[in-house]
Amino acid sequence: MKQKHILPAEYHGRRYYSLDSYLKNVFHEKLYKLSLDGGMTCPNRDGTLSYGGCIFCSEGGSGDFAAVRTTDIRRQLDEAKAAVSRKFSGQHYIAYFQSFTNTYAPVTYLEKLFGPVMEQDDISVLSIATRPDCLEPEKLKLLQKLNRIKPVWVELGLQTIHEKTAELINRRYPLSCFDKAVHELKNIGVGVIVHTILGLPHESREQMMQTADYVGRSGADGIKLQLLHVLQNTALAEMYDKGVFDTLSVHEYISIVTDIIALLPPQIVIHRLTGDGNKEILISPRWSGDKRRILNAISHELKAQDIVQGCRFVP
Repeated sequence: MKQKHILPAEYHGRRYYSLDSYLKNVFHEKLYKLSLDGGMTCPNRDGTLSYGGCIFCSEGGSGDFAAVRTTDIRRQLDEAKAAVSRKFSGQHYIAYFQSFTNTYAPVTYLEKLFGPVMEQDDISVLSIATRPDCLEPEKLKLLQKLNRIKPVWVELGLQTIHEKTAELINRRYPLSCFDKAVHELKNIGVGVIVHTILGLPHESREQMMQTADYVGRSGADGIKLQLLHVLQNTALAEMYDKGVFDTLSVHEYISIVTDIIALLPPQIVIHRLTGDGNKEILISPRWSGDKRRILNAISHELKAQDIVQGCRFVP
């Protein structure tokens, strides 16, 4: 199925092309994400490339809110739907394989994993988080095949374009690998979402802007802006405890995000403006736990920028 690239004529009251606006424009309804666990690990954790993963990655592999990995995928879907039923009354969902690297397995395993998901009538999109270096030709063929059935999105964990920072966070692949993955995924019609982290150790505001600008020009369909969270039992937490770096203040973060929004091309879908850190293991920044407050502050800052710049916006 060819991905629909719709210009954001309707922002639905926002000052950027949000995921919510995109879904309403394309699917004509809100879709809720069901966070799933495909039972995989990561070449950056099992010794293939390194051990321990990226320094910010928790024991849950960035999938702390996903379903229990020992559960059958159909049961995971049922349990995830039941879990969100109190706050979501819609009829369709995005199946989001979030934990670890979700193409890091043989194609036969991936077919058996993703196949039952695609068969579900109420699943509208299959979204897969992975690494750019885990997209071998046979896996691209599978993604192309699945994309003919329903839209497939692949979320690439880039985090930063700066190689010095990439080495520090133990990412273990070069920027050229990301470029290649975006090119190959776009060639087969699969939607590309890029995950970036703001506030990585020693990165300047200018460097964060450069990463966002690079993603905006990469051909990616969407971007996630994630605040750096320091979580317990990570290498990043050890660095933080030693005073090697400090996390962003709420005012710094809001300022950086609003500047990035102004920088990005209007057609790119912003899937996330911040993120939820697991409060049980979150060390810093503690202010990030109030997500609604942050989103409201970003909205107010964008509105203020419109007034200062003489822009007209009709909500």
